[in-house]
Amino acid sequence: QVQLVESGGGLVQPGGSLRLSCAASGSIWSINAMGWYRQALGKQRERELVARTNHGGIANIVDSVRGRFTISRDNAKNTVYLQMNSLKPEDTAVYYCNADIWGDQGRNDYWGQGTQVTVSS
Repeated sequence: QVQLVESGGGLVQPGGSLRLSCAASGSIWSINAMGWYRQALGKQRERELVARTNHGGIANIVDSVRGRFTISRDNAKNTVYLQMNSLKPEDTAVYYCNADIWGDQGRNDYWGQGTQVTVSS
């Protein structure tokens, strides 16, 4: 069974930084894309893409966070990171890790449990 476990969320003041980590474990043959999505609470919003990287490390970062957020991955550890700098109140959301993984059950899309990021003074 493949699992994604996230860590690193919390409360930070505007302008501060946080680093999220997401580690994949289980019967994994290979991991294609890994990325981060977020969903603001209390509103009927869809989960939106924040950043995504392929196996080779080529990243896609949405305009709203480009220049402030950086995505990276360690393929040896099956881990993806999201470094978030210059955080704004509008970055407040639950952040979800996502990965496209080949394993014993074939190719599947997996999600982490989510980690809360709150930006507030």
